Amino acid sequence: MLLELAQWLAKDIRAFSVFGYITLRAVLAALTALAIGLMFGPALIRKLTAMKIGQAVRSDGPQTHLVKSGTPTMGGALILISIGTATLLWADLSNRFVWIVLAVTFGFGWIGWIDDYRKVVHRDPKGMSAKEKYFWQSAIGLTAAFALAFAVPAQSNEQAWVLFSDWVFGGFRTGLPVQADLIVPFFKQVAYPLGVSGFIVLTSPVIVGSSNAVNLTDGADGLAIMPAVLVGSALGIFAYAAGNAVFARYLLIPHIPGAGELTVFCAAIAGSGLAFLWYNAYPAQVFMGDVGALALGAALGTIAVIVRQEIVLFIMGGVFVVETLSVMIQVGYYKYTKRRYGEGRRIFRMAPLHHHFEVGGVKESQVVVRFWIVTMMLVLFGLSTLKLR
Repeated sequence: MLLELAQWLAKDIRAFSVFGYITLRAVLAALTALAIGLMFGPALIRKLTAMKIGQAVRSDGPQTHLVKSGTPTMGGALILISIGTATLLWADLSNRFVWIVLAVTFGFGWIGWIDDYRKVVHRDPKGMSAKEKYFWQSAIGLTAAFALAFAVPAQSNEQAWVLFSDWVFGGFRTGLPVQADLIVPFFKQVAYPLGVSGFIVLTSPVIVGSSNAVNLTDGADGLAIMPAVLVGSALGIFAYAAGNAVFARYLLIPHIPGAGELTVFCAAIAGSGLAFLWYNAYPAQVFMGDVGALALGAALGTIAVIVRQEIVLFIMGGVFVVETLSVMIQVGYYKYTKRRYGEGRRIFRMAPLHHHFEVGGVKESQVVVRFWIVTMMLVLFGLSTLKLR
């Protein structure tokens, strides 16, 4: 929006041409999202408190969490507002990737909103059923995967339609350009052609899985939001490099024309996330709820797919991955032992993993900060794949 205004003014005043630089607009997007979050955070907290939209704490969870009962939740709406506003103000709105990522982010945010609303307003502890939630997540994930299958390898919006037409009239057998291949980090020329079907089959689980992984991690004050900020910022670097033909050629990564504009979106994630952390840090004044966690996770997954760094996302988001695996292992082992021995047994004291440490006597704030440190190291390791090949 403001980019178009700046481009129009630049015709007469050359100083406005500086807004054409993605890096400047990314900084401005981060500052805008940060300002919105800090300014409207207190009002949102007061509004949620007045509406009695409080978090229900599980009685079988860590006893230290019982004092959090009633803390306002659904604060992730502030994150979405900040991201959406900053992106619409500073991003190039003619860019196909910006709209796809925005649609996925707010689509998953809508799912989370309904789930939270049923839990805290209708007092339904189940919220959306697992089947209903997964259905809508899969619907959005598959739609995004289908769109990205032709948008990612295309040089422009017009070429994306050409690729789609060739695929349809080619009997759904036409392959995709190399930009859509699955990239294996640390190797210069190791990539696996996916085709349209393979691309969709891979992309949808990445988006849905990353969404649920962030949601499972969001169980302690500040635990999920800081890793999301760190991973989102790193993906912004990947997006900038992939969108720049010179950098992409030098770093031996696929050149994805238009991907650089996602740097602005990633900066908005960082700014909004830091603003939310201001109120979500221990002891939290507000929780993001599913509306924020599902949306952020889906956004990270979608951006990783666009810049062709799905495996690197798995590395940088290691905390999210381990938290998810701990739940899967715990549930699977409990069901197995229940069927085998007639009594369910557990591997962890409690799942997700951060509760395991809390129940073991580690303070919540220590668990959170240590998970942040692990994420920082994993993000740096992920960024090293840009050069270590």
